[in-house]
Amino acid sequence: MRNFSKSIIAILCLIGSFQMNAAIKLPALFSDNMMLQQKSNAPIWGWADKNQSLKIKTSWDAKTYEVKADKEGKWKIALQTPAAGGPYEISVSDGKTSQTIKNILIGEVWLCSGQSNMEMPLKGFPGQPVYKGNEAIVHSKNNQIRFITIPRATVLTPNEDFVGKWNAAGPQTTGDFSATAWYFGSLLQEVLEVPVGLIHVSYGGSSMEAWMNQEMLKDFSSAKIPTKKEDLAKDPNRVATTLFNGMLSPVIGYGIKGCIWYQGESNYERASEYSALMQKMVSSWRTLWGQGDFPFYYCQIAPFNYAQFHPNDYVEKYNSAFLREAQLKASKEIPNSGMAVLMDIGEENNIHPIHKEAGGSRLGYLALTKTYGLSGFEFESPEYKAMEIKDNSVTVSFDKAPNGITANGKDVTGFEIAGADKVFYPAKAEVRRKSVVLKSDKVTNPVAVRYLFKDFAEAQIFSTGGLPVSSFRTDNW
Repeated sequence: MRNFSKSIIAILCLIGSFQMNAAIKLPALFSDNMMLQQKSNAPIWGWADKNQSLKIKTSWDAKTYEVKADKEGKWKIALQTPAAGGPYEISVSDGKTSQTIKNILIGEVWLCSGQSNMEMPLKGFPGQPVYKGNEAIVHSKNNQIRFITIPRATVLTPNEDFVGKWNAAGPQTTGDFSATAWYFGSLLQEVLEVPVGLIHVSYGGSSMEAWMNQEMLKDFSSAKIPTKKEDLAKDPNRVATTLFNGMLSPVIGYGIKGCIWYQGESNYERASEYSALMQKMVSSWRTLWGQGDFPFYYCQIAPFNYAQFHPNDYVEKYNSAFLREAQLKASKEIPNSGMAVLMDIGEENNIHPIHKEAGGSRLGYLALTKTYGLSGFEFESPEYKAMEIKDNSVTVSFDKAPNGITANGKDVTGFEIAGADKVFYPAKAEVRRKSVVLKSDKVTNPVAVRYLFKDFAEAQIFSTGGLPVSSFRTDNW
């Protein structure tokens, strides 16, 4: 009987302790091993009893902040962070109970989002490897890199939290983390020599519309907003608003330096509105974060045989070169953005290229140059500048090629030219330092040029630094 009474007392004590500690709740984003953006007013938020006063203390400056929860028990405050360093602690107290977040680093924090090519982990998908991914995992131990992955969720209303935790990089943790994000973050950490934090929010097969809310999509009539669970029965990751609600909402407002993005494969059939969608999404995310025009760098989708998805009804508009064109257009219209070209890593029958380091590193080159001000290396692909027609030849010139372009000694067969009849023929190409001269015996009066403007093609023109030229066209036919 005495033992039974002791058990009852112990259980009551545990319940009382749980109830007391339940007064303060922190989202998964604010947990041990987390990373905060350096030299910023980094937001932190959570829940407590309604109208409860709290004190937040930061170990890096021994400063105490005071905040009061609202009538729903929600609270939020910004913490002044120093230059990169750590580890530090943050304690949150309501005067009766407290919680302490331990082993915090302060450095550069990046949001990493998109669909399967961002989601693809270093260990690869089943039966689909990442080139030298295992080697990267073996050498991945680095306490200066921290990351967290938001789990897949497709819902009708915005989530406020998720189940997850921050991890320090090492073989036990990196295998399941985004390969593209890993190569990006590890390059930044190595070169900048500061801690780097990565927030991974992606879902394979997702459309861009799924990462936008209803307000963002109001001018896009093709976007169907779900209103009931039955609307999510088929491909919920391609249903408008579902991933914004389920995965992005819990991290909106967390202090970041910028965002990297790898998506587009699921929008290839709707290329005509992709650039406008992307501009709207980026501007809206920036507004929600309230940090101004933070950097937004993204991968152009790699070549792939999308025609296999339409064995009986393939039409020209399904040519994914139109989507790549829309992505290129967006890079010129979205402020503080940049695009990594991946024309050299595509695989005809694999939509998940094994060469993930190329994308991650090229995103890193953009960030290192455009965000962190480093120089002395190439960071962006050459771009079509203009064409000059003389007699029966066309000279195509390129921008963003400070040291010129090259075909690496190989024949160039990817150019086509057309006359007024709009019929394109393969062109013979002569590569010069910053231009290519094109001719075809079948086109005596050329008026338009296309380069690799098809679903699948292999890059043929590069900068001398090895960055491929995007597919492009000079016509609007």
